[in-house]
Amino acid sequence: MTRRVAVTGLGVVAPGGAGVAAFWRLLTSGTTATRGITLFDAEGFRSRIAAECDFDPIAEGLTPAECARLDRHAQLGLVAAREAVDDSGIELAPLNPWRIGVSMGTAVGSTIRLEEGYVEVSGSGTEWLVDPSKAAPFLYHALVPSTLSAEVADAVGARGPVRTISTGCTSGLDAVGYGAALIEDGTADVVVAGAADAPVSPITVACFDAIKATSTRNDEPERASRPFDAMRDGFVLGEGAAALVLEDLDRARRRGATVYCEVAGFATFGNAHHMTGLTADGVEMARAITTALRWAKAAPDEVGYVNAHGSSTKQNDRHETAAVKRSLGQHAYRTPMSSIKSMVGHSLGAIGSLELVACVLAIDRSVVPPTANYEHRDPECDLDYVPGAAREQGVDLVLSVGSGFGGFQSAVVLDARCRRAR
Repeated sequence: MTRRVAVTGLGVVAPGGAGVAAFWRLLTSGTTATRGITLFDAEGFRSRIAAECDFDPIAEGLTPAECARLDRHAQLGLVAAREAVDDSGIELAPLNPWRIGVSMGTAVGSTIRLEEGYVEVSGSGTEWLVDPSKAAPFLYHALVPSTLSAEVADAVGARGPVRTISTGCTSGLDAVGYGAALIEDGTADVVVAGAADAPVSPITVACFDAIKATSTRNDEPERASRPFDAMRDGFVLGEGAAALVLEDLDRARRRGATVYCEVAGFATFGNAHHMTGLTADGVEMARAITTALRWAKAAPDEVGYVNAHGSSTKQNDRHETAAVKRSLGQHAYRTPMSSIKSMVGHSLGAIGSLELVACVLAIDRSVVPPTANYEHRDPECDLDYVPGAAREQGVDLVLSVGSGFGGFQSAVVLDARCRRAR
């Protein structure tokens, strides 16, 4: 018998403030955390705006040794994971460590440390033959993608399965989906799942500049990310981390945990189409949605809210709108659908987990977060995008979707009806 997966803890570090409370305040206020880039001198770049975290690792409880050893994304991830475990109220020490797992996602890993390391050993890029003697002592930690998962596992004492998920911008959804699968199939009893990315660096900004994927509204950064709006011109880069504590539902109930909801369905597919391009009809994402709903034993007309990928690019918003209509039918027009990227930017691999935390809070607080900066209707994007202001609305079943470079299409279904079925 497949075990059911409960969400019992949440942790966040996001633009606008560290912690779940600050994150939710920002989202429900409808204000944005996007601004001119401060983490490096962005003069001369095409896009000079981002959604940055005001993050002090020491103030957030990390040690000087952790700060010296870890890239910024791993620092963000550790803080989010610790908050999630605290929020769950679970005592991990008495548990069998072989039954505790970790599933963490990241799209670009230790980008900042790697770039800094290359600059140091290459004389700021002037030397073809690099000088390894100038390399920082923890450069290897930056090189391996598994550092984030390993650090979280060490922090929570997990000796069970430890996974690193790197599927581009769906990493945060996929990490939670794969973490849930570990509990469903009996491999683990508790899993800390989530994602972290800190991509606001010269190399990342230059890459997105080259393909013209990011917004050039440099003079009004707070209005730059505008998903589904007819005047959208690209996404705003962000950073952040989120973690969820997942448990076997029966076990969580026995210990008297607060159960926010279940991870009831998950599906992911590739489109075998293009590295960055999307088909206009949304078939691939629709397949992920339909499969995830089937796994959750939920009908399309039971979906109460769709948390959109909503990147604010022309093709993604069009593709996603088509996918939701294809999979939900006429119910799509009656279902609120919003993008929190309008407020916290696009933190690549981390955003899927941040969006799932937003979905859990929407269920828990009976409030649907808005899409900020939605002002001009696009005929190709004709659903209810919750423009401008949060909406009080009870929801039991939530769908969160994502698209990733490489052709990845993922969907997660969260179901709160378990809170009544005791």
